[in-house]
Amino acid sequence: MKHIVFFTLLFTTNMACAQHEHHGHGHDANQHMNQRPFEELVAHFEDPARDEWQKPEAVITQLGDLKGKTVMDIGSGTGYFSFRMAKAGARVICADVDERFLEYITQKVNDSETWAKNKIETRKVPFDSPALKSREVDMVLIVDTYHHIEDRATYFKSVRKGLKPGGKLVVIDFFKEEAPVGPPVKMKMSEEMVTTELQKAGFEHVNIDVETLPYQYIITVW
Repeated sequence: MKHIVFFTLLFTTNMACAQHEHHGHGHDANQHMNQRPFEELVAHFEDPARDEWQKPEAVITQLGDLKGKTVMDIGSGTGYFSFRMAKAGARVICADVDERFLEYITQKVNDSETWAKNKIETRKVPFDSPALKSREVDMVLIVDTYHHIEDRATYFKSVRKGLKPGGKLVVIDFFKEEAPVGPPVKMKMSEEMVTTELQKAGFEHVNIDVETLPYQYIITVW
């Protein structure tokens, strides 16, 4: 049976320790990824073998009914989740700092069936902002990207302002442990650290799922 922990974010975590662990994560992760050629990144993101551990259909089910919802996919990359969410009925804003990924998605939309042209848009965003309008989206999804963001408290305050009333943020990232996929352990972030930071950004409630995915947690906050 799936084990899901639900609680109100009332942590008394040692904030000094969290701040120390926070420093440098985003910079190191960005450097690590940018060392790889774009073609290699695309092949990595779109590798069919990814489905075995990323379990996209299970994730989409976790997101709930997406019909008629507007979702921003931060760090959308090649649109791995964007296209799946659009097929599930969402209008998806693919947000990325890398123009090459947005061009890749645009080409993919142009090559696809008509439905994608009406469901997917791209938006280039700066490193330090989600570039969301106030109450613009019902949900924000950020997969394998949280650890790339540097000033996360400020960043996710902006994300929170961009959510409609009742809107949710979903963070999927790697357990802080050795695994055959994902970045080096030193760049990974624990569930406790992520939830503490999101509390600082103003989110009050959280669902933590540590069972659906073999190497990752799914954190939902509102």
